[in-house]
Amino acid sequence: MGAHLHFDCYSGISGDMTLGALVDLGAPFPDLVRGLKRLRLSGFTLRKRRVHRGAIHATKVDVVITSGLRKPLSLHRIHTILSTSRIPDKIKEQSRSVFDRLAEAEGHAHRVAKDHVHFHEVGVLDSFVDIVGGLICCDLLGVTRVTSSPVNVGTGSLQSAHGILPVPGPAVAILAKGIPIYSAGPSRELTTPTGMALLRTLTSEFGPMPVMTPTAIGYGAGDADPDGWPNALRVLLARPSSRGAREQDTVLQLETNLDDVNPQTYEYVIEQLFARGALDVTLAPVIMKRGRPGIVLTCLAAPAQMDEILDVLFQETTTLGVRIREVMRQILPRRFMSVKVRGGVVRMKIAVVNDATAKAAPEYLDCKRIAERTGRPVKEVLEDAALAYAKQRVTRPTARG
Repeated sequence: MGAHLHFDCYSGISGDMTLGALVDLGAPFPDLVRGLKRLRLSGFTLRKRRVHRGAIHATKVDVVITSGLRKPLSLHRIHTILSTSRIPDKIKEQSRSVFDRLAEAEGHAHRVAKDHVHFHEVGVLDSFVDIVGGLICCDLLGVTRVTSSPVNVGTGSLQSAHGILPVPGPAVAILAKGIPIYSAGPSRELTTPTGMALLRTLTSEFGPMPVMTPTAIGYGAGDADPDGWPNALRVLLARPSSRGAREQDTVLQLETNLDDVNPQTYEYVIEQLFARGALDVTLAPVIMKRGRPGIVLTCLAAPAQMDEILDVLFQETTTLGVRIREVMRQILPRRFMSVKVRGGVVRMKIAVVNDATAKAAPEYLDCKRIAERTGRPVKEVLEDAALAYAKQRVTRPTARG
């Protein structure tokens, strides 16, 4: 069973910060260099160095350009480079997914078709290497599950190829849909489109740090070094325990009986609970005292989220009391991989049962967005995603999940 990687994005995320953090974490630098040579691209060398960001010691990986690609690339050109390379199929697929997400976001932000997008932010050679190199590092570290904290996007404004833009820039804002973000720190961009696209492609869960036993911690730096701010990306790695694939944690189960709540409000209550960090929310019909029909609302949450969950229950429902108990969970490691369907890209959530068995399901919100954009039935998009994943499994039977 593979390792669990957690991104702590207290100061945002970018491509070079990701690459530096994974090298700092323990990804072998010579193996990274050898892996990047399989891109069959010349004109660059890699250099790593130790830097300070505030009080933090971090690794900075520089892509030193000697010649070659310096102009923005089209999505077609990027796909061609990846297709003709000798990097593993898994990394090719992940790289395509990152660039497809970037193209969709940039295209939507600037009102052009994604095939006509030229990547000002990621098309030059150094950023291209950051993306593929970060994915190579995850493979070298044996990562199969990736989680992330909420993402700090920064504050103020930024200067881009399109002029002055608010933070987060339009592409980051689009890529952040469905991801918990916040704004803090110095007046500058802390999260780049490249970093957010990498995070979306790799990460299966966003929220408070799950229970884990770190075996290594790394810090990665970008170019920016604002005064008085520890501008680095922190990553934590947990190796699997001897007991096998399942992991264990303890969460709170909050439960209350409701018999006089307008059913129309349940949808809003559930949305508010998830927005406050709930891991799961269920409603179950019951018969209460004196034969009255009622609803049992049950919510799972991390202990740190208890007060916020209680605030929602007491403010948004008629309950006068909530039962709280600690429960232990056995959890299958989860990760995401992306598949292409007509109309866009869908993430598949994959849970590994053992070395021979995995369970996979399309991410519903991705399918819903494609259905809304294209007019296709969402059921059809879900089926297409499952079929695309099954075909990839057949063509690469040795690949996990």
